[in-house]
Amino acid sequence: MSDPTTLAASLLKGHRESIDRLDAILVYTLAERFKHTQAVGRLKAEHDLPPSDPLRESQQIERLQRMALEADLDPEFAKKFLNFIISEVIRHHEKLQK
Repeated sequence: MSDPTTLAASLLKGHRESIDRLDAILVYTLAERFKHTQAVGRLKAEHDLPPSDPLRESQQIERLQRMALEADLDPEFAKKFLNFIISEVIRHHEKLQK
């Protein structure tokens, strides 16, 4: 019979390895996303478009909240997360406008 502490440590190690891989996926995915939003920001700056697009932002928030529900994730968390990303994108776009 296995020692319960050893079994728990093994399970914990496996979960943490998965979390580490998922964290890497998140970081690289966010980096790729920001490459595209930087391109959008340059395009907006070149064509004198506003750095913020409230209609698009609200559509994206609604879309992510629907996806969060489908994925069994708290939609309020998804909204806060996207709002944080949007604020960073707008900040980058404003810097490009100057």
